[in-house]
Amino acid sequence: MKRLEIWASGGGTNADAIFKYFKNHKDISVVHLGCNRIKARAFDVAKKHSVNTTYWNKYKWNATHVLDQLNKRNIDFIILAGFLKLVPSEVTKAYRGRILNIHPSLLPKFGGINMYGNNVHQAVLNSKDEQTGITIHEVNEEFDKGKPIAQFSAGLVPGVETIDSIKSKIQRLEHQNFAPIIESWVKAKSI
Repeated sequence: MKRLEIWASGGGTNADAIFKYFKNHKDISVVHLGCNRIKARAFDVAKKHSVNTTYWNKYKWNATHVLDQLNKRNIDFIILAGFLKLVPSEVTKAYRGRILNIHPSLLPKFGGINMYGNNVHQAVLNSKDEQTGITIHEVNEEFDKGKPIAQFSAGLVPGVETIDSIKSKIQRLEHQNFAPIIESWVKAKSI
């Protein structure tokens, strides 16, 4: 049984979809959720699914502490589902090829520092692009620069779209595709 830990910073909608997908899975178990925001709704989502949680304040968000916790929980893979902190390089090195992230654009467009949530959707809206989407990628030491695993796109109508309509399209893509990609990725890494 491969043990996954989800890291989130916000509402936890992707975490919710992932918990549901892997409930009763025969090979993969989501055993923990880590979060860097004390009031994040992701904690409520984890509680609803009876998943234990950890809050990292600014003093505990360091490689030594995080790696110690991951080792104690025997975590095989880390899934970033709306996690807004840069993962310490010691953690990305220790988990090289075993940390997966989802980004709300078709990278390399609209990635990098401060490109998350509505900031990305606004950039897409300003670009007048005719499509947007999500990128699921492995994590390295830079924001949104890891090896792409999958992309899924949605059409846009320039002049008609709003931040909310783009957000809705992105969340639909995330909730439909992230968990199945996690599953195939974990299985491929476990061979």
